[in-house]
Amino acid sequence: MNKPADLPTPVAVSGRQKMTPSEAFVETLVAQGVKTVFGIVGSAYMDALDLFPLAGIRFISVAHEQGGGHMADGYSRVSGRHGVCIAQNGPGITNYVTSVAAAYWAHSPVVCITPETGSMTLGLGGFQETDQLPIFSRITKYQAHVNNKARMAELTARAFDRAHLELGPTQLNIPRDFFYGDIECEIPRPMTIERGAGGEKSLDEAAALLASAKFPVILAGGGVIMANGQPEAIALAEALQAPVAVSYLHNDAFPAKHPLWCGPLGYQGSKAAMKLIGQADVVLALGTRLGPFGTLPQYGIDYWPKQAKIIQVDADPKMLGLVKTISVGICGDAKAAAVALAARLEGRTLASHANQADRLAKVKAEKAAWEAELETWTREKDPWSLEVTKDSPYMHPRQMLRELERAMPEGAMVSTDIGNICSVSNSYLRFDRPRSMFAAMSFGNCGYAFPTIIGAKVAAPDRPAIAYVGDGAWGMSFGELQTCVREAIPVTAVVFNNGQWGAEKKNHVDFYANRFLGVNLDKQPSWAAVAKAMGAEGLRIEKLSDVGPALRAAAAAQKDGRTTVLEMMVTRELGDPFRRDALAMPTRHLAKYKSTEAKR
Repeated sequence: MNKPADLPTPVAVSGRQKMTPSEAFVETLVAQGVKTVFGIVGSAYMDALDLFPLAGIRFISVAHEQGGGHMADGYSRVSGRHGVCIAQNGPGITNYVTSVAAAYWAHSPVVCITPETGSMTLGLGGFQETDQLPIFSRITKYQAHVNNKARMAELTARAFDRAHLELGPTQLNIPRDFFYGDIECEIPRPMTIERGAGGEKSLDEAAALLASAKFPVILAGGGVIMANGQPEAIALAEALQAPVAVSYLHNDAFPAKHPLWCGPLGYQGSKAAMKLIGQADVVLALGTRLGPFGTLPQYGIDYWPKQAKIIQVDADPKMLGLVKTISVGICGDAKAAAVALAARLEGRTLASHANQADRLAKVKAEKAAWEAELETWTREKDPWSLEVTKDSPYMHPRQMLRELERAMPEGAMVSTDIGNICSVSNSYLRFDRPRSMFAAMSFGNCGYAFPTIIGAKVAAPDRPAIAYVGDGAWGMSFGELQTCVREAIPVTAVVFNNGQWGAEKKNHVDFYANRFLGVNLDKQPSWAAVAKAMGAEGLRIEKLSDVGPALRAAAAAQKDGRTTVLEMMVTRELGDPFRRDALAMPTRHLAKYKSTEAKR
């Protein structure tokens, strides 16, 4: 429910006053600028919920708590503000675990509010009781437990402050009886912490390395986005005339239209980015933890430069040098560090300028070669894929993804789920503005994309919102169509229907001699028909020529408040597996398994 139109914009009360704990809680949300909360109604916090409309807070009722947590994540990643979710104690709270873990690896300042069993019955095994703090202890940056109702405002504010300070989700745990009674308190104002550029010595050392670099390459990561530092990253890249790769699943960290942009590293990334970073003598990892999955060899290319000097900038000092050996570590804000480095380079003779023309020619040539390869890479060419698609009437996934790329609306936000085709889309997704691409990052959970794009749309209602979802993950998350229809949140879901858990099936192909078990999703419903039955639009797309028009029409329908599901009928061919190093060819010692394998 939205704030009644005739009420003034809520402003948190000031000064020490008598109030109920529920009022203190809600007033603290107002002080923190909270406009939206995602969740499922529950008696555990109903006294506070009753105050939301008068406080100007929209409560969005979701289909499942995990979806609500992902919506809070998407809202946060687009807006840069807190994403907030809440639910009933016990099972409602445990349903948040997966989405809070995804927010943890995305560094999203999500505040998960967890009403708890009453303080006088805790430990007695009552209805909907569990110990809620240990469950979230390893997937949150901070946990606040309200141990006295008089501390409601204090601890609520601290959970919000820490989410931004620590760059990740926090938990606010409140015994349900602590919402009631009378207290006297003052509502804390949000704490603002300015992040610096890093230590002077480390910045000086980094600038010296960059000045001497003959082939510098910048790797722009999520920290650039979170710091709103894309203009500063562009200025630094232009000063050095350095090619820029983007870290895995952060395709929006640097504008694709910029001539220095080379594309993403990592799984199904850009060969141009990989080949160019492989030539670097100095790599500036700007706002990235250099996660292991995002720097793995791909396409048979072991691209990470072995001899290059690595400068790593990260706001979390624990990330510096954790994955890759670095020459200089800078604990600082990516935006501020970029400004400080550019200032130190100004007026200096840069080695990168001496061979600038040659390097830029290489950038242009590698990008052109990669684009040409993508244009002709219309289907997967391994023997199994060729066999399984020879009589298929459906679209080849890569051709379909290329058509989606060409039809992508201006300013679109895209969330991608985990899975084979969604991962292949990493080669085709390009953005010219930050806060446009959202994925489950290292947590890699299924069912992420659709609820996340719903939250993103709430935060940016004027931008087209599109989710890429495999049919397996769609089976987990399509229930949130109810949320779209009920709450009037129009988005587009592009569902890749190939009737299989493709990522795992590829492992069966490569390592288990096509012995498929549990990977084929047969007898699925028509997802387009399901969408219509749930009050949304649904289209089944079988021809390549219909892909672009369908996406453009679905994006236009969002302006009319309509949610659309585009069911893309694609072949069962499969791209490379996630990690060839994650499995080994099996061996069998017991005779019965050896004989069974021989029969297969």
